[in-house]
Amino acid sequence: MAKKVLLIDGNSVAFRAFFALFQQVDKFVNQDGLHTGAIFGFNKMLDIILDEVKPDYAIVAFDAGKTTFRTEMFPDYKGGRSKTPSELSEQMPFIKKLVQAHGIKTYELPNYEADDIIGTLAKEADNSGYMTTVVTGDRDLTQLSTDNVTVSVTKKGVTEVENYDPVHVMEKYEITPAQIIDMKGLMGDASDNYPGVTKVGEKTAIKLLKQYGTIEGIYEHIDEFKQSKMKEHLIEDQELAFQAKKLATINQDAPIEIKLSDIEFKGIQTEELIELYRQLDFKSYLAKLDGEQISLDLDAALSEIEFTVLNQDNLNEVNQFNDEITLYVEMPDSNYHTSEFTGFVMGNNSHWLVSRDIDLLQSDEIKSVLESNDIKKNVFNAKAMTVALNRLGIKLNNLDFDLLLASYLLDTNDNSDDLGQVAHEHGFMDVMSDESVYGKGAKFAIPADQELFEHLAHKANAIDVLHEKLVKELETNEQTALYRTIELPLSNVLSKMEIRGIHVNADTLESMGSKLIERMSEMKQLIYQEAGEEFNINSPKQLGEILFEKMGLPVIKKTKTGYSTAVDVLEKLRADAPIVDNVLQYRQISKLQSTYIEGLLKVIHSTDQKVHTRYLQTLTQTGRLSSVDPNLQNIPIRLEEGRKIRQAFEPSHEGWEIFSSDYSQIELRVLAHITGDKNLQEAFIEDEDIHASTARRIFKLGPNDEINRDQRRQAKAVNFGIVYGISDFGLAQNIGITRKQAKMFIETYFEEFPGVKQYIDDIVGLAHQQGYVETLTNRRRYLPDIHAKNFNLRSFAERTAMNTPIQGSAADIIKIAMIKMEDALKDAGLQAKMLLQIHDELVFEAPAEEIPTLEKLVPRIMDSAVSLDVPLKVESAHGKTWYEAK
Repeated sequence: MAKKVLLIDGNSVAFRAFFALFQQVDKFVNQDGLHTGAIFGFNKMLDIILDEVKPDYAIVAFDAGKTTFRTEMFPDYKGGRSKTPSELSEQMPFIKKLVQAHGIKTYELPNYEADDIIGTLAKEADNSGYMTTVVTGDRDLTQLSTDNVTVSVTKKGVTEVENYDPVHVMEKYEITPAQIIDMKGLMGDASDNYPGVTKVGEKTAIKLLKQYGTIEGIYEHIDEFKQSKMKEHLIEDQELAFQAKKLATINQDAPIEIKLSDIEFKGIQTEELIELYRQLDFKSYLAKLDGEQISLDLDAALSEIEFTVLNQDNLNEVNQFNDEITLYVEMPDSNYHTSEFTGFVMGNNSHWLVSRDIDLLQSDEIKSVLESNDIKKNVFNAKAMTVALNRLGIKLNNLDFDLLLASYLLDTNDNSDDLGQVAHEHGFMDVMSDESVYGKGAKFAIPADQELFEHLAHKANAIDVLHEKLVKELETNEQTALYRTIELPLSNVLSKMEIRGIHVNADTLESMGSKLIERMSEMKQLIYQEAGEEFNINSPKQLGEILFEKMGLPVIKKTKTGYSTAVDVLEKLRADAPIVDNVLQYRQISKLQSTYIEGLLKVIHSTDQKVHTRYLQTLTQTGRLSSVDPNLQNIPIRLEEGRKIRQAFEPSHEGWEIFSSDYSQIELRVLAHITGDKNLQEAFIEDEDIHASTARRIFKLGPNDEINRDQRRQAKAVNFGIVYGISDFGLAQNIGITRKQAKMFIETYFEEFPGVKQYIDDIVGLAHQQGYVETLTNRRRYLPDIHAKNFNLRSFAERTAMNTPIQGSAADIIKIAMIKMEDALKDAGLQAKMLLQIHDELVFEAPAEEIPTLEKLVPRIMDSAVSLDVPLKVESAHGKTWYEAK
């Protein structure tokens, strides 16, 4: 069989992927704030095309820069294009990493375009008799089509392509692939900004080429043409036509330094791809790698570590531990609230005790050690150990060292919660990851005794040996206080909150669900009535036929299966027909019912009627907590029906209430403190509406001028955009203005708040100098790309340098408040309990008679968590449910 070659136009496909999702630009962002839509789409294309082509050779070609031999020929070549949005530019280095992790070479050539690299390699492959597939978003490349070369042009995104071979080119244009360049010569190309012959379009160009073959043929016979405007234009623009043909012609003899033999397809580089997917938060793509090897070094031989298998007969060996022990309890499932136990290990590097008999943990000998306040405990994931042992009736006391927390604080880029992987990061190559031992998913395999015991002993040994090393590194980084006074105490507070859970009334949820189902049914009938027939509203195909064929609404976007009925499309049609608004409402209600009503009902614990979320303490780069199983931080608040879901969250005792307190605009207050900007600080000190105050400044309004809602909305977007390092493109998308206006808003903001601009310059300079930035509590974030030669990588690192101290310090403040709050409730002898942390909000339950005390106590504690140059502001409310309290 002939060898197969895959040639991909990197820039073209990346642009297609980005703009296919640009309406959702803020939805495709990873935990670091990196936009990922183009990477996501590019990855999808790669998966599909590699599966279809199964290439022997593959390359992704990129443009090396704006200056090429074509710009020397015609300086305005591609000159009319807008500057590439930074949201796309920052993704390009990661697209190249993605390509390389797929085992594909990337290549660019100064003074030439990606088209020329592809054309040259396509010619070599064609001459060798290989079968070649070219993937691009640019129809100009169809000129490369031969019997052996198929050009796949992406349509409306990147996953649907139209395949051009010579037969299809002839069917579509009635000309040969070689005549494509003549057609472009006659027409010119508006997207590439070069002219052809005046008023000659595609139809006229094809008609002329069918008769005369080439541009040269046309001008050889120009004297035979009847006198007409077209003849005049052809004569007047002859020079332009030949120039356009040259510009359109792909150079198939470019001086590339590679041959087909240099681009052999290596196949997926699993470890690199997994690491990249994790960095990008591509959970769905990670899941597709099921069954792939993900251990960093699975075949590493286990070095000998001595251990004793513990049983009922030798429990007295536990008595030798009276000062300090390392403890690890093995749970294959990450949800330690429900996971089964497979074994445990305890001891120190001179004597390890291992067992798979979990009942032994509840023996008097072991339980007394674990609950002792005199014996220090060194663990991996203190919160998981505390919650898991609580299920066995054991209270784990005197936790001193948590390898997971320490490793995370030393470098937040290393945020795996798998002990095997964390051990690898610190040089322990003989500790296996959990997935390498148990596999992935719910059906894990329990290893044999000897294998399990060796695995446990190596894990415990890693914790033990790394203890001293990481403690010293924390001291060197001046992070001991962060670890000792914030993160370690917080893990204890969070474990208590997780164990407490929050009571959720299943009857209330079911009643809401019934009402939503009833409303969905009513809306269905209304939609059917408006449509004039019944159809499957959940079917994009059927809905598209109703809206765009039967009702004649304007078609905005098409997909490979028909008309697009995505939210962004329907939003644009909302004013055109009532049915569209009803469909959007129907979808929202349907999602509330399936995702939140049914989703919450599934996780209410049968014994206490509560949900017990897990807080991820070591996930985000900024230190923010995340909530999972279930995620209580994303309960909808924009729709009234969504807000009402909180009616089901109620106190666990009669006569108690839910009490809620949250920080007002904490990130902007931190920004005012850190930057020292007097104008920003003044607004907070005077307790002004910060968004109205900003609107007055950026719109240059006088003290008596009225600020309308739209101005305040735009100012709010600017305020928060500055915190997150938003670009003019991003701001324009958010508030529906031009990039030029958005750029002006940002520039005006910096003029009005010069301290903010100075802070940005200073923090970026500091990041370049030391390679990291820190929050108010010395939480450190390393920026490995701050010195990158690649502009986009470096720019993203600089944006991260700017916003991390703001976001991270805000996260630190609420963590400190939580620790102080837990102590304050205990010291005051109150029955009130802290239940949830939702972004900047703390949720409590308390007897009704304690509410007046909480109204004074909670704001006082939260206000005084840290001392800033501007006041912290806390807003509180209470009620019989969480809904009433909000």
